[in-house]
Amino acid sequence: MQFKDYYQIMGVARDATQDEIKRAYRKLARKYHPDVSKAPDAEIRFKELGEANEVLKDPEKRAAYDQLGANWKGGQEFRPPPDWDAGFEHRGSGFTGDGASGGAADYSAFFESLFGRDFRASGARRASAHARGEDHHAKVLIDLEDAYRGATRTITLRVPAVDAQGHVVTSERVLNVSIPKGIREGQHIRLSGQGNPGIGEGKAGDLYLQVEFRAHPLYRVDGRDLYLDLPVAPWEAALGASVKVPTLGGIVELKIPEGSVPGRKLRLKGRGLPGDPPGDCYVILTIALPPADTEAAKEIYRKMAQQLNFNPRAKLGV
Repeated sequence: MQFKDYYQIMGVARDATQDEIKRAYRKLARKYHPDVSKAPDAEIRFKELGEANEVLKDPEKRAAYDQLGANWKGGQEFRPPPDWDAGFEHRGSGFTGDGASGGAADYSAFFESLFGRDFRASGARRASAHARGEDHHAKVLIDLEDAYRGATRTITLRVPAVDAQGHVVTSERVLNVSIPKGIREGQHIRLSGQGNPGIGEGKAGDLYLQVEFRAHPLYRVDGRDLYLDLPVAPWEAALGASVKVPTLGGIVELKIPEGSVPGRKLRLKGRGLPGDPPGDCYVILTIALPPADTEAAKEIYRKMAQQLNFNPRAKLGV
């Protein structure tokens, strides 16, 4: 998938004001409208302009897009960096919008990789003397340990806005957030009244924080279950052993059955994330070979080669 430079498509500088972007779109949309233009690529250009305008006219999507940078080279394979949009506060239920759009197929794979397949542009709200404020949303990253134990953490969000000169700028918003014990990835923390202010006597909207976990050095997460790769020595796997295993709740003893092979999955019941019921911790065995870094160690390996009738490639027929 190729990176799309929306500024280049619109013919504007990266520091263009919102009014400059609006004028550029109107000019080019008239030029390449399929009902007007005779150019053979008019329809393609018109769709590209619409997609670029959909991102650059919206300060929230534009600010998020801008952090990807301008260093992607033409033809370079593009994949969105992990959690590229974390920490941005925005309206609606997310960059993917709050429902499917009949025109979703008009957006490129690049657009969908950033903002989702079921994107729908935000419509104008009905004017009212008293109206509840819009809800805001943001994706936040937390540590797995905080989800296991519960915690209160300071979270900083970036809030895009348009300044007096028409440029998109971001300000920081600092919040103290209580992280519930046992929260899972994809769940939301609701902060009442922290969204947009209401109109007149209308109540303020809420802020919904979508929780994602930072990459952990030991565990992989699936719902409430955890997965841990556990190295064992060849003799522990072959003869069986009792070994210590780190879990989020502390060190526990695990019995390695005799004759275990790499990839064997053992379960530590209830040692995943808290819940009703709690998740489990699955231990995946890997075989760690001692280094042959001394003459004595090399001699042991030579004796094993001589005395053990073992062909690791027997199943390959060689």
